[in-house]
Amino acid sequence: MLGYVGILVSDPWLQNQFTQVELRSLKTQFMSMRRDSGKLTLGDLPLKMSRLKVVGENLSEEERRVLIQEMYHNLQEEVDFELFLRVYLKLQAHASAKTGSCTKNSSAFLKAATTTHLHTISESEKASYIEHINNYLKDDEFLRKYLPIDPSTNDLFEIAKDGVLLCKLINVAVPGTIDERAINTKRLLNPWERNENHTLCLNSAKAIGCTVVNIGNEDFIEGRRHLVLGVISQIIKIQLLADLNLKKTPQLVELVDDSKDVEELMNLPPEKILLRWMNFQLKKSGYRKVVTNFSSDVKDAEAYVHLLNVLAPEHVDSTIFKVNEALQRAKLVLQHADRMGCKRYLTEKDIVEGCPNLNLAFVAHIFQHRNGLSSQTKEISFIEGSHEDDQLSREEKAFRLWINSLGPSAYVDNVFEDLRNGWVLLETLDKISPGIVNWKIANKPPIKMPFKKVENCNQVIKLGKLLKFSLVNIAGNDIVQGNKKLILAYLWQLMRCNMLQLLKNLRFHSNGKEINDADILEWANAKVRERGRKSRMISFKDKSLSDGIFFLELLSAVQPRAVNWSLVTRGVTEEEKKMNASYIISIARKLGCSIFLLSEDITEVNQKMILTLTASIMYWFLKQPAEDRSSSANSDSEAGSQADASSNSAADDSCSECSTDGGSI
Repeated sequence: MLGYVGILVSDPWLQNQFTQVELRSLKTQFMSMRRDSGKLTLGDLPLKMSRLKVVGENLSEEERRVLIQEMYHNLQEEVDFELFLRVYLKLQAHASAKTGSCTKNSSAFLKAATTTHLHTISESEKASYIEHINNYLKDDEFLRKYLPIDPSTNDLFEIAKDGVLLCKLINVAVPGTIDERAINTKRLLNPWERNENHTLCLNSAKAIGCTVVNIGNEDFIEGRRHLVLGVISQIIKIQLLADLNLKKTPQLVELVDDSKDVEELMNLPPEKILLRWMNFQLKKSGYRKVVTNFSSDVKDAEAYVHLLNVLAPEHVDSTIFKVNEALQRAKLVLQHADRMGCKRYLTEKDIVEGCPNLNLAFVAHIFQHRNGLSSQTKEISFIEGSHEDDQLSREEKAFRLWINSLGPSAYVDNVFEDLRNGWVLLETLDKISPGIVNWKIANKPPIKMPFKKVENCNQVIKLGKLLKFSLVNIAGNDIVQGNKKLILAYLWQLMRCNMLQLLKNLRFHSNGKEINDADILEWANAKVRERGRKSRMISFKDKSLSDGIFFLELLSAVQPRAVNWSLVTRGVTEEEKKMNASYIISIARKLGCSIFLLSEDITEVNQKMILTLTASIMYWFLKQPAEDRSSSANSDSEAGSQADASSNSAADDSCSECSTDGGSI
């Protein structure tokens, strides 16, 4: 037991940063420092912390003073034990950075307070991503004071600690993912506001396809460089590959010969389409090798020579074809790219060392700048698709992102293709209902024999029936054959089962009884009613939900400070409804709800997605400690001053004109 230490350290995250022995030792030293003068201020710490190991031994008093002044502006603030621990952790990180060993072209200075492992990051990748950030966010009003970031420093990780930079970067990659009204953008954020930004960032990163399994808010707050850089890498990759689909770039049909091949192309992940495009262009130049990756196959830079010669022959340096040395060839390739107007993502050394992330970024940028495809697009009638096709596409994306958020053994790029062998579906079933899968009869990929895939999918159907899914006239072979509507029908029931199971597992609320859709509906209406509001949801397909007001009232009911009512529109016009829907999604993610719907799912009242949104809010609320829930229920006065309590920047005039306060809805 932590004894008196545990009582004074109420923050669970802080408790996890230290062993019990370390906490007791630091508590003793803290009390000793405070005894000397009766109280302890931030201004006292640079001198008094000279007694501490690591911090006192490796940082001078002046270094400690400068670091503390950078972190906290009011040095007269009195220090309690938790603030003392936070300062100690930050100084310890700087001391570790100062004394850590650095290898060539990498940084090995990251040492977490709770681990003895050192993590290295690629300095080339860091510099490349910083250049990308400086380029795309240079005009952002809030970030202007921090940019440009110097790639030779670790400023990137310090700036990322408040969460704003990563939220803005997500919106560059996939515009509109985060409603920026939900981002806390005060100049000085308190720990809760910073935590909200990171929660919003992580849930939004998942919603655009990033893998963030085992990454938490504390990793950003502590500036764990390898994890921060990993998330940034994924966000930038998603941005660079955004145009590699037939909807954004219909000219890609030039890569195939008939409609059957077009359908196959539509189901490929963006990285595979980029490789196919590259090989298509290389074939024009007479290059005989096939590029299968962005590492070993491009290390000699020969593929780049031929690719750029096809795309921009007017900028070619004829001497490049006579160069035998790979590094010199790579240097000339990058000079050619510069003459084309392509921003560099890598150095010649990154090419010859086969850095996969940077080589992919380089090729993707070339594609965005000059893809060399015909402007005369072939007439492929089903590329545009119907409204029903758009609905299927949105549902496919939601289910795909949900499955990937569970951390399957293989990343799912397309549910109609990547689930056909049944293995990922079995993994998902086992996570939802542990022990349900008979792994002895399951066939692990790679699976060459079709009947082995059918065996896996037959078990998937059998387990679905065991979980009481509606699976009339559905067989395992339907999944193997990629039947879109049947696969989506199964995935919806799987996702719904997961939500209901999570709610049931909160036994202190459900008493172990089965939770159904009606229970979720009643809970939501009851929460809104408790707040004295008149909005009501008749069903999950209630068309009155399209204005978003009910969900804003629900979010306000579960967390009174969540909604800034001065930013809410009346929800009359389609544009106002869309603004409210966007705000709802970002606020829910900011609280901690992991959701994968789009604003259109709210404005069009998509029954399935409305249910997932409501259930996610319910699950988040019921997970909160009892005292937090009761304080929310008794904070009507706080709800009345939500606009004042909001940490967001003030709404612009146009938004204020069409807004309404919380009491008038």
